[in-house]
Amino acid sequence: MSERLDVLRLGYRKGRDPRITTHLALVARAMGADGFLLAGDEDKEMFDNLNSVSDRFGGQLDTNHVGGLSHLRKHVESGGVAVHLTMYGEPFRKAIPKIRRDRPVLIVVGGAKVPGDVYKICQYNVAVGNQPHSEVAALALFMDAWFGESASEREFDDARLIIEGVNGGKLVHDLEDDSE
Repeated sequence: MSERLDVLRLGYRKGRDPRITTHLALVARAMGADGFLLAGDEDKEMFDNLNSVSDRFGGQLDTNHVGGLSHLRKHVESGGVAVHLTMYGEPFRKAIPKIRRDRPVLIVVGGAKVPGDVYKICQYNVAVGNQPHSEVAALALFMDAWFGESASEREFDDARLIIEGVNGGKLVHDLEDDSE
C-alpha cells in the first residue's frame, strides 16, 4: 500500500468545470484517495460540498488549492511519485505493477489543455484506453486497479448514512436516527 495517495486536478475553471471536477473528487474519496488537490480557480464552495459528503457518508478527504506545476515539481523533487492519467501513455494495467508504492503518490488529472511539462515531470504517463473518454472514468478505473476490487466496495466506519441498493430502488439507513 502506498504511503499516501492524492489526486491533483490541473487547470480547473470554476465556471466551466465544476461538475466533472466534483465527480473526480467524489471518485477519489469513495475509492480511497487521501486528498484532492485543485490547481486553477479557487472554489471553496466545492470543498465545502465535498466535506459535507464525507461528513454524511464517512471517510476523510483532505482538500486544498495548490499551484499546479509548482506543486507537481515539489512533489517529485521531494521523492514522491507522479502518475499522469492520459490517452498518450503506457496502458494502466501494465504500468501499475511498476509504480512505487513506498512513497507518496500523486495522480494527475488534466483539464482543458495539459502543459507539455506535465508529461516530462511525471515519472509515469498512464493511459486508461486510447479513445476519448471521461477523466472521471479514467480515475475510477485506475484507482480500482490500484487498490484492487475492494476499492469500489469501500465502506467507511464513520458513515452517518448508508445507501443499500435493492431491486427497483434503494434503502437509506440513517445511522443517527434511533428509530431504525
